[in-house]
Amino acid sequence: MPSSRPTPGPRSGDDRTTELIRWAAFSCVLVPVVLLWYGASLAGTAGTAVGLAAVTAACRLLLRRSERCAARLPEEEHPSRAPHRGGRRYTGTGSRRGGRHSGGSTPVG
Repeated sequence: MPSSRPTPGPRSGDDRTTELIRWAAFSCVLVPVVLLWYGASLAGTAGTAVGLAAVTAACRLLLRRSERCAARLPEEEHPSRAPHRGGRRYTGTGSRRGGRHSGGSTPVG
């Protein structure tokens, strides 16, 4: 029997980032509640909540910045999709330098 739920399509990075930030904010609320439930001090719980909120805010800032930078890069200059430029080009079997050489039976010395 086919499912009546719509299948989720591919989402943009912004949607995934927003969902990630929502889960982080949920954790910022849930963790202090659990700490209070298990008997942690109010001051310790408040410090934990502030620390989690600061880490979440910093991560959100960095995620948004990276999305903006990635959106600015043109498709052909994106590092993961760009063809390899420069480097070494080998033209044959004897063109590499260094390492062991097979062949030649002249003694060393």
